[in-house]
Order: sequence, then C-alpha cells, then structure tokens
Amino acid sequence: MLEQLGLIGTMRDEDQSPEEPDTESDQEGEKIILNRKKKLKNIGSKDFNANFEFGERDSLTSRGEDWAMADVMKQLKKKRIVTTLDQKIEKVRKKRKADEKSSQGEGSAVKDEEPAESFYEDASQYDDQLTFDDMNLSRPILKAITALGFRQPTPIQQACVPVGLLGRDLCACAATGTGKTAAFVLPVLERLVYKPRTSQVTRVLILVPTRELGIQVHSVARQLAQFTSITTCLAVGGLDLKSQEAALRAGPDVLIATPGRLIDHLHNTPTFELTHIEILILDEADRMLDEYFEEQMKEIIRMCSYTRQTMLFSATMTDEVKDLAAVSLKQPIRIFVNSNTDVAPFLRQEFVRIRPNREGDREAVVSALLTRTFQDHVMVFTQTRKQAHRLHILLGLMGLKVGELHGELSQSQRLENLRRFKDDQIDILVATDVAARGLDIDGVKTVINFTMPSTVKHYVHRVGRTARAGRSGRSVSLVGETERRTLKEVVKSAKNSVKARVLPPDVILKFRDLISKLEKDVEAVVRLEREERELAASEAKLSVAQKRLDGPTSSDQSQRVWFQTQQERKQSRMSKALQEFDLALRGKKKREKFVKDGMKRKELTSEERSQFEILKAQMFAERAAKRERRPKRARAMPEDEAPAKAVNQKGGKGGKKSAFDKELTNTSNKALKHYRAGPSFADRKRLGMGKKSPGGSRFKKKKK
Repeated sequence: MLEQLGLIGTMRDEDQSPEEPDTESDQEGEKIILNRKKKLKNIGSKDFNANFEFGERDSLTSRGEDWAMADVMKQLKKKRIVTTLDQKIEKVRKKRKADEKSSQGEGSAVKDEEPAESFYEDASQYDDQLTFDDMNLSRPILKAITALGFRQPTPIQQACVPVGLLGRDLCACAATGTGKTAAFVLPVLERLVYKPRTSQVTRVLILVPTRELGIQVHSVARQLAQFTSITTCLAVGGLDLKSQEAALRAGPDVLIATPGRLIDHLHNTPTFELTHIEILILDEADRMLDEYFEEQMKEIIRMCSYTRQTMLFSATMTDEVKDLAAVSLKQPIRIFVNSNTDVAPFLRQEFVRIRPNREGDREAVVSALLTRTFQDHVMVFTQTRKQAHRLHILLGLMGLKVGELHGELSQSQRLENLRRFKDDQIDILVATDVAARGLDIDGVKTVINFTMPSTVKHYVHRVGRTARAGRSGRSVSLVGETERRTLKEVVKSAKNSVKARVLPPDVILKFRDLISKLEKDVEAVVRLEREERELAASEAKLSVAQKRLDGPTSSDQSQRVWFQTQQERKQSRMSKALQEFDLALRGKKKREKFVKDGMKRKELTSEERSQFEILKAQMFAERAAKRERRPKRARAMPEDEAPAKAVNQKGGKGGKKSAFDKELTNTSNKALKHYRAGPSFADRKRLGMGKKSPGGSRFKKKKK
C-alpha cells in the first residue's frame, strides 16, 4: 500500500536490520596487498606470530608498512644514480677470482680457506589488569589496535595512557623495547578525536632525536589513526623540503620532527608556527640532549604555546633530562615503570675475552662468529663510523650479505639498508650507536659488540635491539683487558647467569690470515669510493657554476634563515666539544702520544684500530663520570626520598625531625605570618616575656 502511494515505510521490530559495511577499510587494505610486488607477498606470515601472547608491537607490520612508508619514500631527494658499496665489493671480488683463476692453480687453495659455508605525584603504581577496552578509547582507535595485533597493553602503556588522557604533564621512564611509542600516541589520538579541530592548525608536536626513529613513530601513528580523520606529517632531515613545506601549510594535526629540521621550517616556512600546539611530546629526551640539541630544544620550547600539555619520555633519567623537565613541565606526574639498567628477561649474555696484546684479533673473532655461528638477523655495533664501514667491506668480501647504518650515509641509503634488513635481503647490519635507540627492528636474533660500550647504560641500549617484547635473544660482546670494569658492572647487575664463549686459537689464526690477504681488496674498494666521491664533487661544482651563470639572482631567494648565526652555532658546538675532550684528555700522556703517532701514520694496523675504538669509549665514559661528580642543582622536581627514609628507620631514632629543624625548614604561609607577627601570647608567657609597656623601653630596669 505504501508503495502505491509513493511513500517509504519505516523499519518494524520484526524486520532484520541491514549489515553495516564495516569491512570497507579492510577491502581497501586487501587491494593494497594485491598490488604489491610479488617478492613481498610472503613476508606477512613472517612478521607476526599468531601464537604470540605478549601483545606489544611497535614495529611495522608488513601490511601497514607499504602504505605508511609510501609518502616517506616519495620525499627522498632524487640524486644521481651511483654504484652501491655492495656493487663495488662484488666488482673487486670478481676481479680477485679472475686473477686467481688466471694464476697457476692457486685459486682453489684460497677458495678452501674462505669460510663462507660456515615530581609532584608518582603514578608508577599502575593497574596491571587494565586492558585496552578499559581505557575508554574510541571505537576507531580500538579497531586500529586490533588490526595491528595489539592484545594486552604493556606496563608503560597501562601507566601512561590514563594519565595522558587527563591532560596532565608527565615524565615517564621505562626500559627500551617496552612500547613507549604507543604509550604517548594513544592518548594523543584519543584527545584529538574527542576534540575536533575548528581550524587548520597543528595541535600536536612529537620531537625525536634521529630520522629513523621519526619515520618509525610516524608509521605507528598513521597506522593507529587509519580509521580516523586525523592527519600526520613527518619533518626530518634528508627528505624533500618543498613537499614538507606544502604539508605544513595544510596544517596537519600531528607533526613528528627532528629539532634541526623543525627550526628550519619555523624560520623559513610562511604561516607555520607553534602557537597553537596543545600537546608537546619529547621522545628519547636523553638522546636529544646528548646530541648537542640543547640550544635547539630551548628554542622550540620557547616558541610553543604556554598552555600546553607536555609529555617527556626517556629510557634513562639523567641530570640533563631532570633540568629539561624542571624547565618545560608544570607539576608533572612521574612514572617510573622499571629501571633501564636491567636487560631483557629472555636475553642470553655472552662475552669473548680478548687477550692482552691481541686487540688486533677483534676483526677475526667477529668474522668467525658471523660465518660459523650467527649467520642471519645479526646486528654488529661499533664505536666509530670508520670501523663500521671497514667491517662492511671485509664481511662483504667474505661473501656475506651485509649492510651498514651510521651518520655518514645519506637518508636514502639509511632507509634502504633498514628496509633490506627488515625484509631479510641482508643478514648482517653493522651500525654505530645511531641505531642503538628507539628503533624496533623485528626479528633480530643476535647483537654483537665489537668493543664494550662506554657505560652500562649504552650497553643496555645496544643489547635491547634483541629479545624485545617477550622474545628471546642473544648478545655477544668482545671484552679486552681495559674493558673489564664495564664487564664487572654488567655481571653485577645481571639477573641471569652470564656465559663466556671461547673460540679455538686455530680458527682465529685462520681468519686473521684471511683478513690479511683481503687487505688489497679492501684498498681497491676504498679507491673506487674515493674516485666516485671526487667525480660527484666535481659535478656539484659544475652545477653550481652553471646556476650562477644562468641566474645570479636565484641564490638570494634560496638562502635559508637559522635562529643562530653561523659563527654562534660553530662557537657553541666547538666550546662544548673542546671542553669535554680537554677534560678527558688532560694529563693523559699515553693518549696524547697515541694521537700524535696516529697523525703521523695514515694507515693503522688492526691493533691500533681496536685501540682507537676503545679510546673513544673510554673518553666518553670519563666525560660522563665527570658530569656525575658535579654538584647537584636545585630542581623544581623533588629527588627520590625513599632511600633516606629507609636509613632513618634503621637508625633507631624514628626518623623524626626536631622542633628546631622543623621551625627552620617550614616555609608555609602560616609559618611566615607567624614569624612576621612575632611570638604569640602563649609563647610570651612560656618565655617569661611581659606585656609591652605603652611608652618607653620594653625592657624593665633593674632595681639597685
């Protein structure tokens, strides 16, 4: 009847409601998976284990990595295609093999030798039964959590998410690999969903110390916000400036940036400012203060809105971080979930002793470990970039699949090496401490330390790349006689037994002979790199000259502004570096002699290279120890008082302050009024002081 009249009927109680198309986003995700390259089809089953119960996954899944990293890869600067280091190594290897075949049958013996076969409030007490459903999160965020495979929140997430949702400032400290990224991204997204924006302005700023960590945080934030309308932007060095400026003009909700690139945009991108920032997050704050970012951090905090919420996350709570918290946080809530001096519970720690006068065996020991025992998913940490590059060349000449990660590489090279290591295209990643913080690389089985780090804190950060999120892992560290002190501290703080690994002397001798035979090939690879760098430098000079000939006025427009002059920036960095290095080297005749001898000789032996690695670690340890011996500053955030209370209770005197001390240290408003008004009537009576006479002196004259 209704159809005859041209009307639309409403639903009755007995009618079945049509199903909502909830799987639209899933279908879109399936399309992206189908359009991927054939060689990446089978990676999804490796990246996530369905039987895993811990539930913390800050790393990128293969499903989300493709679309989350697409715009980052687009921003990479397009440069002239050059041959990679692996291609140079392969070229030298082929040339060596051809020379061996053309010689008098000696190539077969060499092949047999090559071993390629083998504050004010403390919220650290959290509810350990809290789940994601109990956190009052919105349905789109809960859907994204389920899609990422998060099952149970980690301790730092259980403690930080409820406090972050209240809008309070917090200072959180937790061990590496415990899920700090999701701990601050979840409350940020929930607050943005709850309070939609009225204008196109950036409301959240996340500061990170390194480019790789920024890309990782950006990918996690995009995946958690995939079912919302929240927009994110990444502003780090090495990516295209123009695309970043266009994204910043659009006013993204969340901005993830490194300090240097952010200040560059603040002074050179029109209409971009930080006055509308509602939430400021400082991730890995201790690392940012270690990397001479102190002046840049102060400049960024000064330009942010005063009425903001600030969340500071750090793996270690140093004095510099406490100073930053005292300046940037307002009545912060302190959350210390666990100590960062503890390694992962399922980590097996092993140490290889390097005998005296055998420091040159380190390269042979590492080569033997990588070719005989640990052949895949291995990270090797060195103290310097030069040693990392040499190890890459040596291991590549031995036929291993190796990549490197350090500060001298371009951004595209760093991202490419990280991607290849995650996708199992290379088995070994040789890195400096640039990869020791924050990066969550899935599937790392073994961490090898070429030399012991300078402090126990750095050791924990390095070995924290494996045995993450409840998994098992192994660390192998090479320890010389000068590094036994650090070893004792590690053994003392270890909760599980520490093992000693012994390599047969004949194996070490065999690999040492092999490395000495490969020295000519190493020099050939270095020569090819030098020629390519000289060619690139000459091409750059030609392009600059061509631009000057074409348009002399274009250089004035491309000049960018910085908040410090070039001279001020150079002076601040040099003064700090010289101060620390002078303090470390003062009175050390042996080190001065080593540095002078090193300046005379251009080529170092294997023993001298190892000594230089140990020297760098010792200099850093001495600078850190000297900073710890400095007198403590008066801080707005109170220090820990728990040890002092325990001492007082053991003393037997009850730990009560005397009335005299209480009166001296009481600075409340009531006490100040009391002191200004003078003694009360009861105090006058107790002290025998009479009433004031209306005139004359208040003191009575003595009778004669």
